[in-house]
Amino acid sequence: MIDKSSRLPGFYKLSLEERIEMVAQWADLTEEDKAVLHGRGLPPTQADKMIENALGTFALPLGVAANFLINGRDYLIPMAVEEPSVLAAVSHAAKLIREGGGFHTESSDPIMIGQIQLLDIPDMNVAMSAISAHKHRLMEAANECSQNIVNRGGGARDIEIRPFWDTPVGPMLIIHLLYDCRDAMGANAINTAVEAIAPLVTELTGGRSNLRILSNLTDRRTATARCTIPADALAQRTTYSGYEVAQLIAEANAFAVVDPYRAATHNKGIMNGIDAVCIATGNDWRAVEAGAHAYAARHGRYQSLTDWHVTPNGDLYGEITLPLSVGVVGGATKVHPTAQVALKILNVQSAAELAQVMAAVGLAQNLAAIKALATVGIQQGHMRMHARQVALAAGATDGQVQTIADLLVKEQNIRVERAKELLSVIGNR
Repeated sequence: MIDKSSRLPGFYKLSLEERIEMVAQWADLTEEDKAVLHGRGLPPTQADKMIENALGTFALPLGVAANFLINGRDYLIPMAVEEPSVLAAVSHAAKLIREGGGFHTESSDPIMIGQIQLLDIPDMNVAMSAISAHKHRLMEAANECSQNIVNRGGGARDIEIRPFWDTPVGPMLIIHLLYDCRDAMGANAINTAVEAIAPLVTELTGGRSNLRILSNLTDRRTATARCTIPADALAQRTTYSGYEVAQLIAEANAFAVVDPYRAATHNKGIMNGIDAVCIATGNDWRAVEAGAHAYAARHGRYQSLTDWHVTPNGDLYGEITLPLSVGVVGGATKVHPTAQVALKILNVQSAAELAQVMAAVGLAQNLAAIKALATVGIQQGHMRMHARQVALAAGATDGQVQTIADLLVKEQNIRVERAKELLSVIGNR
């Protein structure tokens, strides 16, 4: 295998066509793949088969984040996002992290949780004993639902019993099916399994089953990313010393640990990156969002998903762990043409590897945000990127957009009204 570097100096300066060609060479894309990147991805006729009441398609900008070195391997990261500065920021952060050896990642087994809600149980203690005594019978019944996953090494792993003695509708017993979904996200598999075993659970407990559904708090299916950034790297493009930048970042993270108002925005920045990769690869970003935010409150108070602290030698250490229920088979990953090209660019071999890449992206995105916040402020870089959107909103054509954006940034007056004024001046020349 030829070594490839995700360091692409000046990539943003290339034309759209040149960027596509460079990525095509990186990922060995076909002409058909390149046509997808040129905007001929999901046709309306195919969209009509994917959802009901379809009218057409809704496109998002698709780009790649550069500089990612994860477990010693270079990655280009496809990201679908409409917000300016996200890709530039995460690529810059990945470059800083690269100077410390890149990201080190790991993930747990892809265990999903299916829930069965039981009510009107004559005797809770007897019911719990019955479930415990028949665990293996229940898991065998669950495995009969998806021999394909079982044949790949997945399937039922355990049955858990969770009694709730006092709820607004009386006592209820919740049964958890822990199910290894392998390289699938697993929603359909786990939902099918809990629906299949619910009658047996009802029979064993003498109760009545109500909901039978997966949980999106997939806290048994997590990914972790870690990095260490040399202090010298943090001193770049700032008047602060590297140690001072590291300390400022650690202080910013501590703010998000203790204050849920700050943590909500802190974690939103993390999900800017993770969601964009989810969307690009055809994964369920809503499920990932729900799981991440629920996990952030697992200790009884909503807080930061990341840990940043200064090491004894003055460098910056960062770490993130969060649930990531994503797949590389099934669903939109195998139906959406653009998702297929994105996965080809990533060249991940498993759902676990994809989850680890997403965790690294989330950590880098967070670093970019809090480094900017703690030093120059978030608006300086963001508004410079936003200027092009303002120019477009004012009616600038392709040949005028960058000229107007540059003038807005130079004047530090990034408003649609000013962009319109500049357009009228240019038009009268």
